[in-house]
Amino acid sequence: MQTSQKHPTSAGIHLYHQQPMQDIDPYTQYQILQSSACHDSSSQGTNVSFEACKEQYFTLESSTGTTGLGCDSPSYASVSSNRGPFSPQASHSYHSDQHQSSDNTYGSPISVHSSADDSYELKHKLRELEISLLGPESDIVDSCNGCIKGGLHGASSTAKYNWSQIEEMIPKLDLREVLIRCAQAVSDGDVQTALGWMDNILGKMVSVAGDPIQRLGAYMLEGLRARLESSGSLIYKALKCEQPTSKELMSYMHIMYQALACRPGGPPFIRVTGVDDSQSFHARGGGLHIVGKRLSDYAKSCGVPFEFHIAGMSGCEVELENLVVMPGEALAVNFPFILHHMPDESVSTENHRDRLLRLVKSLSPKVVTLVEQESNTNTSPFFQRFVETLDYYTAMFESIDVAVPRDDKKRISAEQNCVARDIVNMIACEGAERVERHELFGKWRSRFLMAGFVPCPLSSSVMGSVRNLLKEFNENYRVEHTDVALYLGWKNRAMCTYSAWRCY
Repeated sequence: MQTSQKHPTSAGIHLYHQQPMQDIDPYTQYQILQSSACHDSSSQGTNVSFEACKEQYFTLESSTGTTGLGCDSPSYASVSSNRGPFSPQASHSYHSDQHQSSDNTYGSPISVHSSADDSYELKHKLRELEISLLGPESDIVDSCNGCIKGGLHGASSTAKYNWSQIEEMIPKLDLREVLIRCAQAVSDGDVQTALGWMDNILGKMVSVAGDPIQRLGAYMLEGLRARLESSGSLIYKALKCEQPTSKELMSYMHIMYQALACRPGGPPFIRVTGVDDSQSFHARGGGLHIVGKRLSDYAKSCGVPFEFHIAGMSGCEVELENLVVMPGEALAVNFPFILHHMPDESVSTENHRDRLLRLVKSLSPKVVTLVEQESNTNTSPFFQRFVETLDYYTAMFESIDVAVPRDDKKRISAEQNCVARDIVNMIACEGAERVERHELFGKWRSRFLMAGFVPCPLSSSVMGSVRNLLKEFNENYRVEHTDVALYLGWKNRAMCTYSAWRCY
């Protein structure tokens, strides 16, 4: 079963084997797995929950090419307690590019007006910001053009910044815009200007104990520093997520085991094979034996025969002989926030992301479930990736803020270790060192179709269960579904997608 999410506490591929039984009902089995995957999204270390939406917040477009949620912008939550009249919330927004050609084959599930890749418009907006803050006669009004042209030799442009004057304006500055300004300098190779923003301004605006954008800003700032210092990979490997101890994290397993225990003729024999690499072991603070023990206890309490196997390796190393699959068994495969860790064709000619899907297809599973973040950071250039990360995690931090008190120790630990770990990797690392490579559902759909899978229709009972569950939380948590996927989101931003697939 799903243990804990990639970004807070786990990675793993899980295979569920059921001994042959007559009249096996694959559709019923799918309903159980889908239900468990949905519930587990709220137990991924960051304690993010998603609540049923009010339908008027969504615009669904049904076509063969595009499905999903509709909204005007991927960023709706650039809030700061220091926002002033000089930086109105809606006047200067920079959107991440969700329309990268190769990453959006079927279109983004969120309809956005993207401008992150429009450098001219960005420069114009930044210039407007400087004028609004310091006036048209300021000696730093032309600094934007100077730093963009300066590159690594931009000392002269940096000299035009009056950092003490900007520091006095901090109460009126918009933190999100300053982060983007700093990221632009990093992207342009203007190290001195970037360091000026980091050391003189951003360090005084962010706080790991502040409001959502201030906390997120602290980790985005750390990612920018790590990029300049080439230390992102070391940080990613060093940070460690504490293993959650709450029994509620896997309580959804009772639903599955109870359903199996009630099957006509008695419960079937269940074998689970979990795949886990050493890096995930370290980050989570423990191996799959922890998961196996919990699953065994749940199965025993429901009277379900159960067996657990561990494959201690990366998904890139998995081969057929590692999966303990017996002939004639009904097989289900679960990918919970793990496939985005597999390098694809943009990283390696081996393309383990698609290779693993083809390997699973060769096993003829009854169902394959996929759970992934709805974000586009795989092949995006640094600056677009930075803005997309900022937009996505702004929504995440806001959703956490309404669900868990700011002084909650588990929440603080999850943010400072698990979430920060992923953010730093996405911002600071490139090539093979960048492990966190998210794709939009349209791209995942293309990969599954090419591997020989077709989507399974979503069960109405699963949708009802999810909606009922989310009624207990803040009204800004949303859930919606199309004919092929379930979308969980915050306000108008889709955060995660859940889908099920079968061989054709």
